[in-house]
Formats: sequence, structure tokens, C-alpha cells
Amino acid sequence: MTNNNTVNDNQNEQQTNEEEIARLIEVLDSNARHALNIMFEGDQVDGQILTHELYGPIFTYRVQLQNGDGYVCGFFMRELLEKFQNNANPALWLASFFSDLMQQEGGKLLPKPPESEDEAKVLIDGTIVPYCARTIREEFNQEQVYVDLEFHEEHGPVLEAGFTSIQDGNNVCAIPLHILISHYLLNRDPAELLIQGLYRIREEHGLE
Repeated sequence: MTNNNTVNDNQNEQQTNEEEIARLIEVLDSNARHALNIMFEGDQVDGQILTHELYGPIFTYRVQLQNGDGYVCGFFMRELLEKFQNNANPALWLASFFSDLMQQEGGKLLPKPPESEDEAKVLIDGTIVPYCARTIREEFNQEQVYVDLEFHEEHGPVLEAGFTSIQDGNNVCAIPLHILISHYLLNRDPAELLIQGLYRIREEHGLE
């Protein structure tokens, strides 16, 4: 038999946690909007918060320039929290994504998500994998880098990238495809995840 006090305590604790998360989301959203308004003074900033089944809250923001061009980019809650807590200039970090997008004239809204497995496969094989492979090889143009699709027992399909010149120890970075797709759909550079991982590998081997 369950003690009523125990049930009530659990319910109260869950409600408290939900309220704390809601307040945290509100604070993060307010800080992000404020930061973008400072960095893009004179332009219009708006956004919305979506809840993803796998990633939790996702914050999407649009900066609409005075000429009418709109640029949209999305961020995960964990990275916003980390940047606002630990980054010396989170506003500059946030704005950098929009500055990159603004190199494309005419605006850039969020891509349309694939509506079927076939569309997802076309997106992966036709866009994301070739882009990542090309970008990684351009970044490490003095190295022999391999990029290939693999299957990981725990994470499922992944995109691997590694240095063939490193024989001992870890020489491979792998990112699950669903994460690469999510970054692409948020107008984030999916190759950046792999590039960061490869730089960490180089640091581990004293190849900075």
C-alpha cells in the first residue's frame, strides 16, 4: 500500500522541478532575445520555443533585417545554458550564427523537415553527408581524412570521420545521423560537430 504522504511528496517534487525548468526556459529565452536585440539593434528579433521528444526544449530565433530579409537559427537548451553560464560573451556567440547565415542574400528560413524515410535518406545521402565530407576535407586539407557512414550498436547510424595517419589510440569521431539532421534543420552547420571532434583528437595526440 502506498503512503499518501509519499505520493504527495513525489507530486510536489515533480511540480517543483517542472516549475524550475519553466523558469529556466523563460530566463534563457529572455537572455537570448536581449542578446540578439543588442547585437542586431534596429532589426526585428522574434522567436519561439519548441519541445522536441528527444532533445527537449529547442529555441528558435529570427532576425529580420530592415530590408525584409529574415534569418532563422535554432539552439538546444543545454548549449544555451552552458554558453550563458560559462561564455564570456554569449551575445557574440549567438550573433555569430546569424552573421554566417546573412552571407546568403535574400534571407534563410528553417529548411523543411523530411516527411518520410525516403525523403530523410535523400537529405542524408544527397546533402548532409557530401557537405560534411567536403567541409571536413577542406578544413584539414593537409591531412588524409576519411569520412564514412557506419552503424553503431548503441547510437544507430553514424557519420564517422578520422585521420588515417594516426595509428595508435583514438583516431575517429562519430556523430549519430539524427543529430546531424537536427543541426541541419536548425540552420546549424552539421560538419562543425565533426570538425570539433577531429580537433579534439589532434589535441589528444599532441598535433595542435
